[in-house]
Amino acid sequence: MTMLTQRQWIYRQQPVGQISADHYELVEQQLSTALGEQEVLIESAYFSVDPYMRIGQSSKPTYDTEAHPLNTVQQGAVVARVLASNAPGYAAGDWVQAYSGWQTHARLHASGLKRIDPELAPVTTALGVLGMPGRTAWFGLTESGRPHAGEMVVVSGAAGAVGSLVVQFAKRHGARVLGIAGGPAKCAWLRDTLGADWAIDYKPHAGADTLGAEIKALTGGVDVYFDNVGGMATDAVIPLINRRARIVICGQISQYGGGLETPELGPRLLHHMLYQRATIQGMLARDYLHRMDEMVRIVAPWVKAGEIVFEETVIDGFEQLPAALNSLFTGDHRGKLLVRA
Repeated sequence: MTMLTQRQWIYRQQPVGQISADHYELVEQQLSTALGEQEVLIESAYFSVDPYMRIGQSSKPTYDTEAHPLNTVQQGAVVARVLASNAPGYAAGDWVQAYSGWQTHARLHASGLKRIDPELAPVTTALGVLGMPGRTAWFGLTESGRPHAGEMVVVSGAAGAVGSLVVQFAKRHGARVLGIAGGPAKCAWLRDTLGADWAIDYKPHAGADTLGAEIKALTGGVDVYFDNVGGMATDAVIPLINRRARIVICGQISQYGGGLETPELGPRLLHHMLYQRATIQGMLARDYLHRMDEMVRIVAPWVKAGEIVFEETVIDGFEQLPAALNSLFTGDHRGKLLVRA
């Protein structure tokens, strides 16, 4: 029986604040390459690193019924090559997407795989613009935000995997767009490369009052707020909403580093929702999984034509996965964050 060495990151300890390798254990074991009926053997090439992974580590109720179980492989999506197949429709060398987590190799039932067409776009886009982040951005904006031409859209976390796509999708709807990001380089990228009308660096602002004043001076008011961050950014935006504004809660990354167990109280600005008859709606990518093909049909031609910017930050080394996950919350990357095996 042929065996290969499988490396795994096992989730051992729940983090309270920042994530480190101390919360995981890197293990090696031998994996049999013998395949059962409908099984496929894959080798992971790229690992998706996403904020929801930190949410799953909370002991408090989240959108999962239970926290990520300890002493198991860290969950997550991968792009992989097929090494061997005992399932019709898959052959050695095929590119696939799977949810096999932080492990270098896996034997999976074919039903857990999705074929990737490398002729359509780079295979990494299956974890980015043509994957979960793209689905989040597209349906979060179009179904919950419902922007109209000429409206004012504000995006927090605008230089991230989801936010950078929301900026571009909103511009395609004819909206005016302001992105909030950390640092002048990211703001310049939002304006000069993604086409945002304005970009604001939140870092020089000590609080929501001055940040809100700058947003107000540029926009006059906000029709759609796509929130990836929460915290000070949201405190600054909500008092500026226009009549019947739509607020889309996609993420609250300002809380993930230590606020999942002891979240900040709030919001305390709901009177603005009342005055403006506005709506707040949370959205999760999983709610639109069954409409993935719909999103790809719309967005993939733009990607293939080079009309959508999908910047990727790629970190080399399977050993870097815990550090890469923590870097999501320090703002040290732009676009989609990936780890290459």
